[in-house]
Amino acid sequence: MEHSGKAALLSAFDRLFERAIQKLNVQCTPQEKEEAKQYFADRYGEALKFLDEAGFPAFSESAMRYMEAAIDEVPLAHVAGHLAAGPLALQVREFMRALALRAAEQRLVEHLVTQADDTYGGN
Repeated sequence: MEHSGKAALLSAFDRLFERAIQKLNVQCTPQEKEEAKQYFADRYGEALKFLDEAGFPAFSESAMRYMEAAIDEVPLAHVAGHLAAGPLALQVREFMRALALRAAEQRLVEHLVTQADDTYGGN
């Protein structure tokens, strides 16, 4: 049976998501699982499209077992750290964006000052 690259990756996501919720000992409704899958597909849509074009194959069973084992080995403290870092990263990004905007405004003012006409005794 031939799989598209997108279908192969989403199938792997389903299996790994199941492993992750087992690891975290949380319950998810089918709707929540579908929402998580859709979020993944939306976030990585361009990559999924490329995988289709590149003929990305389904993962082998040994590759899936390896990825599941990787989930099993992640300390829960790392998961908590990742959750804590997400909102912080967003705040830092917003700060950096504001800082870059201020720097650009300053460069614009400096550029306008250097372009000012001082023909009639300007500073």
